Formats: sequence, structure tokens, C-alpha cells
Amino acid sequence: MTNPWRGEVALTLDGVKHDCRLTLGALAELEASLKTGTLIELVERFEGQQFSTRDVLAVIVAGLRGGGWSGGGQDLLSAEINGGPLEAARVAAELLVRAFALPEEAQT
Repeated sequence: MTNPWRGEVALTLDGVKHDCRLTLGALAELEASLKTGTLIELVERFEGQQFSTRDVLAVIVAGLRGGGWSGGGQDLLSAEINGGPLEAARVAAELLVRAFALPEEAQT
């Protein structure tokens, strides 16, 4: 069961539900994968709805890996995301919110 107190957000890939979360290690991996900027700039892009598909993919991969998934970005190229690109963007944004807010503040 997805636990918002741990910063978890559910994402279904190829019919399998995954609990994603941005652990400190996942955030470090995410920051290292960014081509430019910092995590703060990434959050600002999401807040301003100026994020790229590369941003969404990077956050999703980091969240999946923080939840215990061992795959990488290449694995998502052919994966079926339940809800499509819009759901992927929503999950990415929610992961960022939950990583930097208390659960009651992150309610959407």
C-alpha cells in the first residue's frame, strides 16, 4: 500500500503497481542525471509548468529506483505507463512535492 508519510506515489508500469519515492540517494542520482541546473531549478520548472519530458523521465526513474526498482531510463522507453504521459507528469510532480513537504501539506 502506498504510504504518503514516506513520500510514496503509486505508478503502474506494464500492469504492475510500483511505489515510487525520492529518497536522499534517489535525489542525489536525480541531480547527477540533470543536464543543467539544480533540484531547486527542476522544482521551479514543474511549478511553472515549464518541465520537459526529459525532466519527467528523470524524476520517474529516480522515484522508481528510490522505491526499489532496479531499472533505468532505457527500460521506460517501451514500458506502458497506466495513464500515459499525463499520468507520468502528475506522478513526477507529486513525487517532488512529497519529497519536500509534509504529507498534510502535499495533499492534492
